[in-house]
Amino acid sequence: MRGLMGREETGVHGIAAWRLHCRVGFLCLLAASLAICLGTICKAQAAATVATPTQTPDLAGIAHAAIRVSDLAKAREFYERLGFEEAFAMNQGGSPTEAFLKVNDRQFIELYPQREAAQTIGFMHVCFESADLAGLNRYYADQGLTPKAVRRAGAGNLLFTMDGPENQNIEYTQYMPGSKHTLDRGLHLGANRVSEHILAVGIEMQNPAAALNFYKEKLAFTPGHTLGPGENWLSLPGQSAEQVAILQHGPGSAFELLFSIPDAKRTASQLKALQIPMEKSKSMLTIHDPDGNRIIFVVWKPAQ
Repeated sequence: MRGLMGREETGVHGIAAWRLHCRVGFLCLLAASLAICLGTICKAQAAATVATPTQTPDLAGIAHAAIRVSDLAKAREFYERLGFEEAFAMNQGGSPTEAFLKVNDRQFIELYPQREAAQTIGFMHVCFESADLAGLNRYYADQGLTPKAVRRAGAGNLLFTMDGPENQNIEYTQYMPGSKHTLDRGLHLGANRVSEHILAVGIEMQNPAAALNFYKEKLAFTPGHTLGPGENWLSLPGQSAEQVAILQHGPGSAFELLFSIPDAKRTASQLKALQIPMEKSKSMLTIHDPDGNRIIFVVWKPAQ
């Protein structure tokens, strides 16, 4: 009996050990299979990440156009006649350094006085608005560009700058709570504004073809609606429908700032009442500011 019982006990223990060995082996095989599957999934996800291009951040629109003027008081008076009220100004040592004239709650005309004879009168830069300035800055860096670091500007908004074609300065801003621009919302909206919307800005270049390529390939601008003859029109990335025009710089050329209007006849009547000389061409009206910059009013109805 003992012998038999001993052999039976040995048999039972052997079967138990064999079953345990099988379970351990199965678990090891299962773990190895899971590791292989997880590795395959991770590789596939990594490949998909590499293959997926970086999403181009949209621009909310044109935030402002900056112009250097020969006489700040005269320029301010001209634009205020058009109904664009001064929202605020910057001063240094008691002298004005910058005046912000309001087109709407998100768009401004910035006037800088000429303080040195070497400073060129006319276009200085265009500033684009973004809802995610940090993300936009990273995107441009990924494109091989060299945007400056995002900082807090004097008016209280986030800002960064970047060199564009021919070393022209390009600005980008994000309106922030508590900034001078944000606190002025709903204010200084002249009831008699000739226009309530900056539609496009003309940017003069010595080499328009190279500049056009830069804006399309590096900044993701797309072909826009033709608003004038002989110019390259580009739409901002996003849904603003606002544009830039790449112009040929040369003798007689001037900065162009385009405003949208709903009715050319009505605008013509306003300008006539203001005794501002104008040039008419189909659905466009052109006037000149005291420094000869072209202010163009275009009949424009946004797509529904």
